[in-house]
Amino acid sequence: MAQSHAKSNAKKELIEHMEVSKGTGILMTIALTFLSLVFIFPILLVLLNSFKNKLYISDAPFALPNGETFSGLFNYTNGIGKTGLIAAAGRSLFITVFSVIAIVLLTSMAAWWIARVKSKFSDLLYYMFVFAMIVPFQMVMFTLSKVTDMLNLGNMFGIIFVYVGFGAGLSVFMFTGFVKSIPISLEEAAMIDGCSPIQIFFRIIVPVLRPTMITVAILNAMWVWNDYLLPTLVLDSDAPTIPMAVQYLRGGYGSIDMGAMMAMLVLAIVPIIVFYLSCQKYIIKGVAAGAVKG
Repeated sequence: MAQSHAKSNAKKELIEHMEVSKGTGILMTIALTFLSLVFIFPILLVLLNSFKNKLYISDAPFALPNGETFSGLFNYTNGIGKTGLIAAAGRSLFITVFSVIAIVLLTSMAAWWIARVKSKFSDLLYYMFVFAMIVPFQMVMFTLSKVTDMLNLGNMFGIIFVYVGFGAGLSVFMFTGFVKSIPISLEEAAMIDGCSPIQIFFRIIVPVLRPTMITVAILNAMWVWNDYLLPTLVLDSDAPTIPMAVQYLRGGYGSIDMGAMMAMLVLAIVPIIVFYLSCQKYIIKGVAAGAVKG
């Protein structure tokens, strides 16, 4: 009798717990849905206004385009013509691709060396990379501008080295945490089989590091593609990237071609959004692998 009564109480408690969990889940879903709409709304607003005549954007920014305000693709063609967006996109693509490749390759090698070589120098080097993550960019931007001028790095090739330097801190931190979780016995077995350090890295370490490599590539690609301040400081004004080109729509005395600017912002963010959505599943996996393990 007592046993059946205890089972009945346990069943009631389980049902009550499930009902509470279900209610909490519904509230969390509603809250997160609202939060996602808050973040998506500015993008939708830019998209809507990119199809309006520039005279109506300031007067009715939240209104849908209609027969009077709708401008078709004029803002897009006009913006591309004014900014030279196609050439700027080519420069941004070149800088982003090769900067990301260099960051991923060089920082993963550095992290592997730091994790495997136990010395005061390797520890010092690791903490220098970590310290670079917390130094505000404003502290070094004027010195950076002077140094890049002295070394003639104010071009598409030179800025890649600058991005490698600024992207190394977080990348080394993530790679080092993951490398520490890799059993060293794998590398020892490969060494016994006659592999050189380079062969061990590319045949053993790289395949295991792939999730973290993809995560580092995604994070740095979004940063480099959208970056405005660093190219403005380093690059010549006659060879702009996309963020720099969009700013050319700002005229004198504060005048802005809002229609063309909205259209160019849409074209600027679409490639990186598509890239992010296609690779987002690797981000959480890579961040967890690099930060938790080790």
